[in-house]
Amino acid sequence: MDYVRLGKTGLKVSRLCLGCMTYGSPKWREWILDEQASRPFFKQAFDLGINFFDTADVYSIGASEEVTGRALKEMAKRDQVVIATKVFSPMGKGPNDRGLSRKHIMEAVDASLKRLGTDYIDLYQIHRFDHDTPMEETVEALNDVVKAGKALYIGASSMYAWQFMKMLGLQRANGYAQFVSMQPHYNLVYREEEREMFPLCLSEGIGVIPWSPLARGFLTGNRKQGDNPKKSPGTNAETSRAGTDEFAHLLYYQPQDFEIVERVTAIAKKHGRPNAQVALAWMLTKPAITSPIIGASKPHHLEDAAAALTLKLDAEDIKALEEPYKPKRVMGHV
Repeated sequence: MDYVRLGKTGLKVSRLCLGCMTYGSPKWREWILDEQASRPFFKQAFDLGINFFDTADVYSIGASEEVTGRALKEMAKRDQVVIATKVFSPMGKGPNDRGLSRKHIMEAVDASLKRLGTDYIDLYQIHRFDHDTPMEETVEALNDVVKAGKALYIGASSMYAWQFMKMLGLQRANGYAQFVSMQPHYNLVYREEEREMFPLCLSEGIGVIPWSPLARGFLTGNRKQGDNPKKSPGTNAETSRAGTDEFAHLLYYQPQDFEIVERVTAIAKKHGRPNAQVALAWMLTKPAITSPIIGASKPHHLEDAAAALTLKLDAEDIKALEEPYKPKRVMGHV
């Protein structure tokens, strides 16, 4: 496993991050693994040298943080792991149980600390941009979270580049703790972040830790154009997630997306590797990328991710993979 700095900080993270949304309670999503089924994946991640783990308070409505916290506490020393979690999404029915107000951030960080069973969070991220709260209020509250020692670093997730830069500007103008990372939606079938966000992150020394690097499994080649979980859950699907993941159908499943998957499959056959390794190897060629967030529900998922670190794509491979892409509307910000 390789280790790299997160942005311009001194924090070293593994080149791959284990995404923990998959671990928690099947009551939240039927493809979620419960605690017992989740534990082997944390062990496998440690064996592969992964030290970076990403979750969020909203995943399984807190259960993911609990499962993640217990696994990390039992399998590693606290100073050997980098724990990332997020705040923004609804955690209750009340009007203040969501968003990036000072009230919600202060209450949410304490709740996350309790569920994770730790005294501090390494990377505390805002899960989305909050249009209902002044930026000034959010960045001041995040600064206070850092000053209180509840988080070591702060990061952001999917938003427009102008919003991110404006928040960074407010942080700098006031001497507040600054965002050190951006967690955007990015993969071979959704590359809009290359236009504005990636150049901004490279310019400002911001680490990039993309979510959905395999397009929620779409790039593995096991999706069919006839899949439609909204109309008939499970129909024609090879996996539980493929047959029930309505969100994926909002993001992908366009004709050009299937053409890109065909290119991935061809390059994979050329190298004698699975599709997932090719898709990840392509992403790792991008200079802005720090550590893709990998979801794993089967042992080979992490094995493929680790193997992608050794797969070298040539210029011809990269051109073939990127050629079918056409501009898309911005997706994944809400």
